Amino acid sequence: MSQAFRDLLKKVGSGTHTSASLTRAEAESATLMILQQEATPVQVGAFLIAHRIKRPTGTELAGMLDAYDALGPKVAAIDSSQPVAVFSVPYDGRSRTAPLLPLTALVLAAAGCPVLMHGGDRVATKYGVPLLELWQSLGVDWSGLSLPQVQESLAQNQLSFLYVMPHFPALAPLMEARDQLGKRPPFATLELLWCPYAGSAHLISGYVHPPTEAMLQEAFALRGRTGYTTVKGLEGSCDLPRDRTAIMGAHCSDHPDLVRFLLNARDWGLSGTEAPYQDLSTWASSAKEVLQGNQTIALYSGVLWNSGFYLWHLGFAPTLKDGLSLAERLLQDQKAAAQLKTVQDSLAKR
Repeated sequence: MSQAFRDLLKKVGSGTHTSASLTRAEAESATLMILQQEATPVQVGAFLIAHRIKRPTGTELAGMLDAYDALGPKVAAIDSSQPVAVFSVPYDGRSRTAPLLPLTALVLAAAGCPVLMHGGDRVATKYGVPLLELWQSLGVDWSGLSLPQVQESLAQNQLSFLYVMPHFPALAPLMEARDQLGKRPPFATLELLWCPYAGSAHLISGYVHPPTEAMLQEAFALRGRTGYTTVKGLEGSCDLPRDRTAIMGAHCSDHPDLVRFLLNARDWGLSGTEAPYQDLSTWASSAKEVLQGNQTIALYSGVLWNSGFYLWHLGFAPTLKDGLSLAERLLQDQKAAAQLKTVQDSLAKR
């Protein structure tokens, strides 16, 4: 048993009237002790539940991220004039709405925008389909790549994915505890904040609940991150909705406050019911049709809406209208499909 961890556990788990938040240094220390298995399984389980009940602060999240940066993998920087767009979404995946990010990423990469994603296996509490399986259904298996190979794909193909489990084995006990507890601990929020890329990046973080965005802002401010976007996306992802107003916030180095975006797909003729997620085979079939430019597929409008926004937002189109037009051309001319073939061929040669 770690006495030092026990003291931190007592601080966050003493109840409504006497518990207190950790300092940034204490949160980093607690996270390091968990990841390095200095804390016992009983201590870890108690900490995860106590911290969930107390609710994390942005300061604590900043300290937890410090620990991730100390122990976790980093994809080496590539030679790029543009910041890499790093999409950070919940690792417990999607179960209700059809994911759009892999297709959006292909469109962005076809336009010359470098994209890095990261994720793991199916995990509690949703056990939804993760990004890794979506890519595998498209004939792209990122699971066996070394860190240099992840970087190589990013540099050559403008697109890559970091499968974290082999490169960050310290996460395995956390994932197991999460499974046994049946609740998402505050550590799950780090999936939205963590940027496993060593170069210039624009981090795009999905979330569900508005208080989460405030915590992200505080943590980013403490860590000095300025290039980021928050998205109240589908199931906490970075996928913009079409059946309601899309709410985003962006922060850059030359503007001290979060810039709010409120966009409605209806204004661009792209509103509609979100395509449901049924199973991996159905999703892959629809995704391939979208990449062939089939506008009758339910996923098509969502991919167009998201791709157009991100092309504009990340500086690859001067206006949203231009971004949507560019996205449509890349889909109709099957440039995004060609990008998928490029990635498939590249990984086949490794």
